Amino acid sequence: MISSRVRFAIAVMLLGLVGPAVASAADKTAEANKPADKAAAEAKLPERGVRAEFFVDFAAVTGKLLQLAEAIPADKYTWRPQPGVRSVSEVLLHAAVANYYIPTFFGTSMPAGVDAKTLETSTTDKAKVIETLQASIAHARTAVAGMADADLDKTGKFFGGREVTYRVMIIGAAEHSHEHLGQLIAYARVNGVTPPWSKSE
Repeated sequence: MISSRVRFAIAVMLLGLVGPAVASAADKTAEANKPADKAAAEAKLPERGVRAEFFVDFAAVTGKLLQLAEAIPADKYTWRPQPGVRSVSEVLLHAAVANYYIPTFFGTSMPAGVDAKTLETSTTDKAKVIETLQASIAHARTAVAGMADADLDKTGKFFGGREVTYRVMIIGAAEHSHEHLGQLIAYARVNGVTPPWSKSE
């Protein structure tokens, strides 16, 4: 049995993945990623431990990223605080790149057709950006779901050539999304957009 805490986090993430503004894009993403979605559904999610905690944290942070991506108007997707700094679309696609790239450190290949070097600047279209982010989140979740808890103590090269455990790698995946959620919150506030989860506060 999957714990209620993990089930709740999964539900939060799924709610964040659907929205009327990108319904058609989400349908296309679901169709294109059926194999990955099936693999994730068939994998037994852990009830406790580092991977269980990852799923809860990753669902929460990526759910907020998606909510904010929906809330920011399409005409603000090219906004950037100053020249040389990532725009709204680039921040979201940068988060997507990490979701695809970090799992390569623990043995999960990049999907065919995904180029980590060009993805960040591949589009400024709101629906396409959100679609890409959704697909990357599903990819990262499937990669971690496919691991065994025993794999967490394995080591490999990470950013900067550091030798770290797989545990550090998956924590780093969630941490990266947290970093850029904070950045996107600042972008949104400057442009008069209140994060949806803050409106009732």
